[in-house]
Amino acid sequence: MIALPVCRTLRLALEGGVLRITLARPDSRNAMNRQMVDELRATLAAVRLDHSVRVLVLRGDGGHFCAGGDLQDMARARDAGVEACRDLNRAFGALLEETQSASQVVIALLQGAVLGGGLGLACVSDIAIAQSSAGFGLPETSLGVLPAQIAPFVVRRVGLTQARRLALTAARFDGNEAGRLGLVHFVEVDEKALDARLETVIAQVLRCAPAANALTKALLLDEQPLGPLLDQAAEWFAKAVTGEEGAEGTLAFVQKRAPRWQP
Repeated sequence: MIALPVCRTLRLALEGGVLRITLARPDSRNAMNRQMVDELRATLAAVRLDHSVRVLVLRGDGGHFCAGGDLQDMARARDAGVEACRDLNRAFGALLEETQSASQVVIALLQGAVLGGGLGLACVSDIAIAQSSAGFGLPETSLGVLPAQIAPFVVRRVGLTQARRLALTAARFDGNEAGRLGLVHFVEVDEKALDARLETVIAQVLRCAPAANALTKALLLDEQPLGPLLDQAAEWFAKAVTGEEGAEGTLAFVQKRAPRWQP
């Protein structure tokens, strides 16, 4: 039995290998304070090595995904000095790193405000589904600050050319534009279509073997030089082929049945 953390800023629901994580500060459009960052990191840590949890779904309560960092938290950190500001900012960067490297498939469901840190979370998801009316943007420079922890992930998601434009103009854009930029994979017209797409994607993910998915994700995210990367990939491939999932997948194919990891 997985021991999920007790959270005040999140709602957690685990069923059928899918952990649904709802950002639950609707009065602030789910702006991320330090407590939410810490609770998200604790949740990721609780499931990191558990292949029975195969999908993480991130969404927001009250019609918004996340409006970015909590300004009250930032004000308190500013009053406490440079070190406190650095610590608050770097904790969020650690959350982005840990979300991106999660062994599970991370799906972001994007509605309403998807700003600043919310856009950063979208950029580290494996699959992003947006409502066409969602409002995206990096407002930091218009507030006299910078998207310090977010910027590298935005560059990796949409490329340097587009990242420069978005960050240096604080431009706002909708879900359709997010789709054109490659920031999201699917754009839906309303919440009903959004939820239907989510369930379709979850079903697709659950057809895939969990350990194979985890290693494939690690391979895709690895940035070491090509030769050593391919050497490592060959090692992983050989272990997969000769391992439990490879044997089961091959046998299931020959026997014309679903492998046992499929629901």
